Amino acid sequence: MMEKMGDGSTPFWLPQNQIRGVAIHFPSNSAPPPPSKVMAGSIDMMLRDLNLDAVESLPEDFDPTTVINDPLPPIANDALHTNGVKSINGKEKPREIVLGRNVHTSCHEVTEPDADDDDSGDREAYMASVLARYRKSLVERTKHHLGYPYNLDFDYGALSQLQHFSINNLGDPFIESNYGVHSRQFEVGVLDWFARLWELEKNEYWGYITNCGTEGNLHGILVGREVFPDGILYASCESHYSIFKAARMYRMDCEKVNTLVSGEIDCEDFKAKLSLHKDKPAIINVNIGTTVKGAVDDLDLVIKTLEETGFSHDRFYIHCDGALFGLMMPFVKLAPKVSFKKPIGSVSVSGHKFVGCPMPCGVQITRLEHINALSRNVEYLASRDATIMGSRNGHAPLFLWYTLNRKGYRGFQKEVQKCLRNAHYLKGRLTSAGIGAMLNELSSTVVFERPQDEEFTRKWQLACQGSIAHVVVMPNITIDKLDDFVDELIEKRAVWYGNEKLQPPCVASDIGESNCLCVKHK
Repeated sequence: MMEKMGDGSTPFWLPQNQIRGVAIHFPSNSAPPPPSKVMAGSIDMMLRDLNLDAVESLPEDFDPTTVINDPLPPIANDALHTNGVKSINGKEKPREIVLGRNVHTSCHEVTEPDADDDDSGDREAYMASVLARYRKSLVERTKHHLGYPYNLDFDYGALSQLQHFSINNLGDPFIESNYGVHSRQFEVGVLDWFARLWELEKNEYWGYITNCGTEGNLHGILVGREVFPDGILYASCESHYSIFKAARMYRMDCEKVNTLVSGEIDCEDFKAKLSLHKDKPAIINVNIGTTVKGAVDDLDLVIKTLEETGFSHDRFYIHCDGALFGLMMPFVKLAPKVSFKKPIGSVSVSGHKFVGCPMPCGVQITRLEHINALSRNVEYLASRDATIMGSRNGHAPLFLWYTLNRKGYRGFQKEVQKCLRNAHYLKGRLTSAGIGAMLNELSSTVVFERPQDEEFTRKWQLACQGSIAHVVVMPNITIDKLDDFVDELIEKRAVWYGNEKLQPPCVASDIGESNCLCVKHK
């Protein structure tokens, strides 16, 4: 099949779309825009502004084979930058550290090997000891991991034989490029599995395995923007930060919609904000589990609100951010269904969260009809490009394919039930100890009052926002671990609030009066 580039450049051959996915078998029990339409901040405009014609050519005596004798930059003067102190106009001032700990204080320095290191083996022994200590710290930190939605219960030992290969799925997953060390056949098998899960036929979907959940959101919003270049982005104020990052990156007008106390989008406020922009299409982010409270937006109510406000199906685009719960919801009874049989445009999930994977990854699925507005032929790859990244991790599809085959639908269903059951157990233990807590009906995220001790927060790796913190109950979180956490929290609270000079915080505004157990609402 021969296709011409959108900019009129020389056409080239693209191989037929013949990538066949490696099926997932379940266990038996289970064109660059024309100049008149170039967007502000686009690559085309930046290249135009650079005025490359004015760049000076290289000198005639330039020798590209010349070897630099000392390839390393000089070591920074420790006197100018030590212990978090930097020199400004000759005066020492402390560096402002607003967020987490400064990793420069504990980083592993990269040093040049000595001339005799190859013979002595000292360097190999040193590096082995560093890695051994690091592994020990990972084991310890994994024991106390509660606040972030990562499933740490996985075993991919069978795939270690493939770690010696540089597997890269650059370009379109469905069109094989000239680079032959890829895993597209596994990637398409995984994509087929998710397309079935969300009820979209093989010949109607397009998607790819991303490097993380954020990339899935960036791609979903980008597709919406390409379908509706003048569309307004609507997202609840409790949406993941990557949604608002997308708005900044693509320079989109964005309306933040209020939420209910549960964290779910407030469709009354959504309707009011839609009414302000009836003349422009709507691009909506629907949360299938918010970041902090695990709230699930009512997709059917969002669609109904759009229709009642006068938006026909050809004037809105819905992206569903299902980073964690997008894979859990299909297995929860009475949960609102995420399906392409409804007027949605794309769905994304993270692969390293509920599935469990040793590296961040994700899955993005959209309608095939939308992707043509985004894709471009790339002669260098002999493929098409419609993804955010160029090179894409070819190992991630192998990990996902392996787990989906091992567990199947029934395996995931059991894990979802276990997580929901353990989340209810945790909430019960917290409230019986007099600690205000909230658990949304369709969630495994337990929200409670923020601990007073930052060291305790760091030990258990809790995610905090304002006066609240949360635990995300994942498949690797056992009842024993939850008991250890609650027992220690009760001990700490006896110290924090024992003298009655300090009272537990009121979190009624965060999780509702019925869930708050402060002095006022107890």
